[in-house]
Amino acid sequence: QRLQPPRVFPSTRAPFPDRSRIMLRAAVERFGAHVAVGAGAAGAAAAAAVPTARCAKDEAKTVAPSFDPEALERGAKALREINLSPHAKNVIAMSTEQERTKAAEAQAKQAEMQALAAQHATNTERVRWEEQRKTDEARAQQQAQIKEYEDQLARKRYNSEHEATRQRNAEMVKMQEDASQRQESLRRQTEEQIQQSRRETDRQKAEHERELIRAKSIAEAEGRIAENRANEDVIRRQMLARIEAETSKAMQLLQETLSTVGKGFFGLLEDRQRGAAFVGGITALAVGVYGAREGSRMGFRMLERYLGQPSLVRETSRNIWGFRPQAAQAATATAAQAGDGASAVAKASPGAGGILGDVVLQRNLESRVKHLAVATANTRKNSAPFRNVMLYGPPGTGKTMAAKRLARYSGLDYAIMTGGDVAPLGADAVTRIHELFDWASTSRRGLLLFIDEADAFLAKRSGGVAASETAPGVRAALNALLYRTGELSRDVVLVVATNRPEDLDAAVLDRMDEALEFGLPDAEARQRMVRLYFDKLIARGEDAGDDAPAQGLLGAMGIGKGGKRGGGKKGTPIAVSADVDDAALKAVAEQTEGFSGREIAKMMASVQGEVYGSNAPELTLDILRGVVSHKVAEHAARGAGFGKK
Repeated sequence: QRLQPPRVFPSTRAPFPDRSRIMLRAAVERFGAHVAVGAGAAGAAAAAAVPTARCAKDEAKTVAPSFDPEALERGAKALREINLSPHAKNVIAMSTEQERTKAAEAQAKQAEMQALAAQHATNTERVRWEEQRKTDEARAQQQAQIKEYEDQLARKRYNSEHEATRQRNAEMVKMQEDASQRQESLRRQTEEQIQQSRRETDRQKAEHERELIRAKSIAEAEGRIAENRANEDVIRRQMLARIEAETSKAMQLLQETLSTVGKGFFGLLEDRQRGAAFVGGITALAVGVYGAREGSRMGFRMLERYLGQPSLVRETSRNIWGFRPQAAQAATATAAQAGDGASAVAKASPGAGGILGDVVLQRNLESRVKHLAVATANTRKNSAPFRNVMLYGPPGTGKTMAAKRLARYSGLDYAIMTGGDVAPLGADAVTRIHELFDWASTSRRGLLLFIDEADAFLAKRSGGVAASETAPGVRAALNALLYRTGELSRDVVLVVATNRPEDLDAAVLDRMDEALEFGLPDAEARQRMVRLYFDKLIARGEDAGDDAPAQGLLGAMGIGKGGKRGGGKKGTPIAVSADVDDAALKAVAEQTEGFSGREIAKMMASVQGEVYGSNAPELTLDILRGVVSHKVAEHAARGAGFGKK
């Protein structure tokens, strides 16, 4: 309610007592326009007469100049009622208690407001520090970005400077190289000029010396001529006197000789017995000298034919003392005991390795070689002409070993020569070829002549090696061999081996009755080869070659060309770890696709050497894999030409 200024009314009642006035003033001041303690609306009307009041927003408002006396009357009435009420004392006590409660509430509210203010200050401080932290982080990040940017700039600047320095250095090096090249060129030019001037000086000096010598010789000749002309009469008289003296001496010697011969001749004519003895002695002496010379030649020739070995033969099983290696004897005995071809194959000794022994070939090729061995053995048994054979294929595929086994099984001697030995002989090659075939034809068992690298001298006469202008003897040797093989022979089996059959002469190919291709081993053959050479080189410590080589008595004793060669020697076995099993060897065979038999044997020899070179002489799977990987890479590099394009 809006407060009005009080009106002045005349009153007949006495004024309020002091106590009531104080209570009223206190009620008005403390409770404003809502004082109601036990009286209801009267108390409220009395409290509404307070001069100052509070609104809901605790803002003081100005009292209007008009005053409503009714409100004051109602307040006075309420005070009277309160004063007359028996609860007046309770009102004061209650007012006091309410004052205390309000004061406590005000203090609590003030404490709450202080706590809120402190919390607000704390939040404000927290927000300020958070903002400060974010600001510091942003500043630090900005500084880091600036540093990173500066570092990038410095790095770019360093790279650019380094690149510039490198370019300058490269230019300087190039300039130095150019300068060095120019200096070297100038030096060479200067050296050439010096050498040229020196040569020119030497030439002029030599010409001057020749002129001096020529002039000196001419002067000496002219001097001698002049001297001879001046002393011509004296020289003529000296020459005539010398000629007369020598003539007289010769005539005297001739006369004495003729006189002696005449006396002897007349003596022989007078004594017929002495004459006949003299003529017979002279004739016997001439016949003895001629007969001794020719007889010695023939004897040495026959001795060489039966006992010697031609120079072209590298290895042979033939000798005159009946000595043959055990393997060859076993093969011969087996061939002798065998009947037809099927029984010969069936009766081949398993202990000796059968017909081929340790020679591992593909199955189809192995059957053909066995059939050829049986046919050759039966041909020898029935004294029929032999058939010539050509073996062709890549190097290291077992051609030589198969030829040896073919000769051993069939009971023949064998001799091995190489075509590369013919070309150096030149014109003497024809004689050596004929000596070789003459020597081969004297074998009582028959002889298998194996010519390795036959294309070296049996190439086409229309081109190739044999037609080159530097090998005229090779063409003659080819013609000699064609002459000796023109007809079927019961003494010699000719087996030629080549890597290039297309280069052989057509006449040589016409003389071949059988042609066998020795290709690279397949997977099954490689597995057998790996197992074979593993057992021989690693497990038993033997050589990789075939059994003991066939050679003569002197060769067995280590004398001459037939020295101890080939396999058959015994070494120290190597311990093998448990992880090197059949599966590992099968994996090795799979890795060695494209390898020849010789390459597989050399690979196992490398494994043997690797084990011998290690600290612990034991073959482990790691050593085996390492050597095999190295050999596979080496084989690939060899196939690629070792990096050459």
